[in-house]
Amino acid sequence: MHIPDGFLSPAIWVTMDAAAAPAVAWCARRSRAQIDETRVPLLGVMGAFIFAAQMVNFPVAPGTSGHIVGAALLAVLFGPCTAALVMAAVLLVQALLFQDGGVTALGANFWNLGMTGAFFGYLPYWLSLRAGGRFRAAALFLGGWLAVMAGAAAVAAELSFSGVASPRLLFVSLLGVHALTGLAEGAITVAAVRMIEKLNPKLAGLEVKS
Repeated sequence: MHIPDGFLSPAIWVTMDAAAAPAVAWCARRSRAQIDETRVPLLGVMGAFIFAAQMVNFPVAPGTSGHIVGAALLAVLFGPCTAALVMAAVLLVQALLFQDGGVTALGANFWNLGMTGAFFGYLPYWLSLRAGGRFRAAALFLGGWLAVMAGAAAVAAELSFSGVASPRLLFVSLLGVHALTGLAEGAITVAAVRMIEKLNPKLAGLEVKS
């Protein structure tokens, strides 16, 4: 889902880069209220896990592959603003050191995988909390799937506005492929949350998210 350099028109990538800077600053301020110092070690571990997981691609359909995003998992554990901030750091390192995602497209990738992924991925879990924790596992799964789908839709829109291909082709192809990768994302989100809760429920701190 990372957009490389050269795919977005200058008007699109400049706008997305300019919008990313204040968004990152806002997330940095908000994240201070979403996480305490006792959970910083878990944040570091999960950030490293997401970085490594995104580097591993798996086959989805003939000629296509996908990878884990992790924004929904981070949002559930630490809140959406902190999740988006971690995603920004991961994307920056990937772009500068591994050429995974373009430098000029860094702002767009942050909005697609970071902001969109974190907030859309957190939405089902937030609704589950408001409903007293009902359908929690389903909310975690749906959050993982929705984060991938929302990010793919954002990528399709940006590529469409950049004139890369027709909107119909972009949305059908990208959403079709990511509907499948989203299933893996949802399953991994549920499994990871359950594993962390078993290892250290207090460290997970899932009940305090808002």
